[in-house]
Amino acid sequence: MAESRSDNARMADLPIACTLSPEALKARREGLIDALLHRSTERTELPDGLRLRFTPDAQILAEIARTVDAERVCCRFLTFTMTVSPDGGPITLDLTGPAGTREFLAAMFRTS
Repeated sequence: MAESRSDNARMADLPIACTLSPEALKARREGLIDALLHRSTERTELPDGLRLRFTPDAQILAEIARTVDAERVCCRFLTFTMTVSPDGGPITLDLTGPAGTREFLAAMFRTS
């Protein structure tokens, strides 16, 4: 439990901002992020972020992993939580963070 509080405090200290240059962000949006958003079957706003839902297939887990690996470097404030439902059920990816994360993601995805 103490570790969770420490993680929350560390996350709250991180700025809600992407560290990519405008050109790099545009390329990322047109590549990994755009592909992932188009693969999602549903987007749901969460109090502290966004949930993306996917139909499971052979490539989606690898695609999610590639995107998370890239995004965790430039958007260090984000927490990524993937849930793989049993028996071939849907896969969800929650992107959450401190106050302001939901609005940041909405603005970023609106331009994708």
